[in-house]
Amino acid sequence: MDSLKALAAQVGIADLLGRGFLSVLLTFFTAWVFTWRFIPSVRAFALQMGWADQPNARRLNKEPLPNAGGLAIFAGFIVSVVVAWALRPIVVEVVNIQVLAILLGASLLVLTGFIDDQFGLSPLSRLLVQTLAAFLLIVNGLRIDLNAIPFIPTMPDGLNLPLSNLITVVWIVGLTNSVNLLDGVDGVVGGVGFVVSMVLLFTAAQFPDRAAAVVLLAGLAGATLGYLRHNFNPSRIIMGDTGSYLIGYTLAAVSLLGTLKFSAGASLIVPLIVLALPVLDTTQVVIGRLARGIRNPLGHPDKTHIHHRVLARTSSARRTAVILWAISLACGMIGMWLQGVSGRVILLTGVVILACLWFVAYRRMRAQPSEAQASAAQASAVQADVPSQREN
Repeated sequence: MDSLKALAAQVGIADLLGRGFLSVLLTFFTAWVFTWRFIPSVRAFALQMGWADQPNARRLNKEPLPNAGGLAIFAGFIVSVVVAWALRPIVVEVVNIQVLAILLGASLLVLTGFIDDQFGLSPLSRLLVQTLAAFLLIVNGLRIDLNAIPFIPTMPDGLNLPLSNLITVVWIVGLTNSVNLLDGVDGVVGGVGFVVSMVLLFTAAQFPDRAAAVVLLAGLAGATLGYLRHNFNPSRIIMGDTGSYLIGYTLAAVSLLGTLKFSAGASLIVPLIVLALPVLDTTQVVIGRLARGIRNPLGHPDKTHIHHRVLARTSSARRTAVILWAISLACGMIGMWLQGVSGRVILLTGVVILACLWFVAYRRMRAQPSEAQASAAQASAVQADVPSQREN
């Protein structure tokens, strides 16, 4: 038992039976189970309301596909955080306010994403709301302080403050849109979101000042894993902008939470590297569209994204998702290593992530035949009912 406790201490767990560790576990499993069990109800309601993406040249679905999965992710995330807060309230008043600011900003973007999914919003409208959500963090003390980054010369406050605020807005808005633009193949963003959340969770657990970040990341990781159970190809529901905005914004915001001034620069290494996939994808897409003379690169969708290129080579949505998961995990492990996280923690992180992804993908594939039979039976029943209605 002593050796187990010593190993736990090395990965950031002070007490295996302590309230803190158990609350993180409960947060994760609450989000996972709640989202997993809630999605079928959301799916049925979305179909009834017509909240679905119709097939077109850019999409892989051959029939209307419910696009309200982000609502289930958000619900699982919020429920788990409330449970964790009830078990172990965050006693630092400033951190409380910052956590609430993140949740409020995430709620604002979830609402924006949902309206965009169902009715459509202009790129400028979405950008304005994202910027407002970023400033919500800034006014509550969550910003990238350029004077805290070691390799940047110290600047006077009159210059440092506006530049730090600008960089923070670019960080939040950029990562939010990068994750959104990566959402084009079943299971990609759900899996990448889970991988990034878990990598940041294990990294934050190494620092005593990031307990709030650990709780939020545990909730987001569990919610994305629960969603992935229904989204791994063939998908029964997609997250839409609702979910991708939530994941991108929360990851960007949590990376700024609970960081001490002397570690603020280093604290951005892991999220920047682990999110290298969506960042590089967005960069190459924007540059490519600008090179083709497109003046509004974010408002003209095409098939030049990394997931489209991988899909063209593999001809399999499942293989495409797994490949991009692996790239994200590799980036995350490199980021952990660069921040000085021990090899044991990096190895444990990889094992836990791979085990969870394998379990969910395996369960999804096992459920596919029975789901196909149920759908076929339902379609037959509908067809059989049509003639009887005509006769009446």
